[in-house]
Amino acid sequence: MVKALWISIWLFYLSAPVTDLISGGHSPGVRLLGGLGLAAFVAWYLVLVFRTARPMPVRRVLLSLAVLAAQATILSLTLGREWLVLFVYVAISSGAALPAEYSRWTVLGTTALLAVTANAVPGGTAYLAGLLIPALMGGFAMVGIRAMIRTTIELREARATVAQLAANEERLRMARDLHDLLGHSLSLITLKSELAGRMLPGQPEAAAQQVADIERVSRQALVDVREAVSGYRRPTLPGELAGARTALAAAGVVADLPAEPSGELPEEAESALAWSLREAVTNVVRHSGAKRCRVTLETRQTLDGPVLELTVTDDGSGGPGGPPAPGNGLTGLTERLAAVGGSLSAGPAGRTGFALTARVPLALGSGS
Repeated sequence: MVKALWISIWLFYLSAPVTDLISGGHSPGVRLLGGLGLAAFVAWYLVLVFRTARPMPVRRVLLSLAVLAAQATILSLTLGREWLVLFVYVAISSGAALPAEYSRWTVLGTTALLAVTANAVPGGTAYLAGLLIPALMGGFAMVGIRAMIRTTIELREARATVAQLAANEERLRMARDLHDLLGHSLSLITLKSELAGRMLPGQPEAAAQQVADIERVSRQALVDVREAVSGYRRPTLPGELAGARTALAAAGVVADLPAEPSGELPEEAESALAWSLREAVTNVVRHSGAKRCRVTLETRQTLDGPVLELTVTDDGSGGPGGPPAPGNGLTGLTERLAAVGGSLSAGPAGRTGFALTARVPLALGSGS
């Protein structure tokens, strides 16, 4: 639709030959033939321009351009100088439909044919100066636009390929990790199960010991899998800051966000702060009705050592309010932070608004 609208705008330049047909003093037969010729020219031109997204054989495009150029030449020589504008459309269609190594010559050739035809048409030289530049600039502009579209398509395809390769690599990595985690454990479980089966019913005590070993190995394998899966989905502060910026912008909330922490944080501490930021921003977007949201990330010195403090403040009136309560997400954040030696505080900020502050201790030598 956008392409059709853009092309239809440029078709208004055909008003000169249309006006000539209506009031140019031609006979009815000439008007009929001229109208048919103009309709055929426009139809041929639209087919060429609209099919630029699909590659066409160069020979077919050259033949089509030759037909267009012949139509423009015949109509200009028989009906007058007003029809010289058709050569501009020939130049544009050649730039749009042909590869650059061909179109750079066809645009020049069309412009040269325009100059020759204008000299052969009575009064055509008066129109020549106003048509040469549009023919050249329009043709070469379409060459550049075609190259830009092709580059954009290639870039989009390359991004899709990179994303697919990254997804495949992640699947392979996950498969390798799960194999390394479970391969030994499952093999040991299989061997001990066979051994316990052979011990029954003659050695029930020894078989019971094997079953106990199977249970221990199974529990350890389950712990390993859970740790691996939680590692795959562990959030990070840079990722959550980017997500917060997008979510707040989508909700129409003016966001004041800090820069990413420059130091390297312990994984558990960073994960706890990232979950806190996600929960706080979710509350701002869904419940607060706020217009502004400010996020700060600062290092503070306490009696127990340095801590990294994350504060999310909004100016809304519909915040969760009150102390943390089960079911509103704050209890889960408190538990996450407590697991890494941190703390959480949440409550009203001033007359209106809500503030959530999460703190995690920093390891020696780390900073923000």
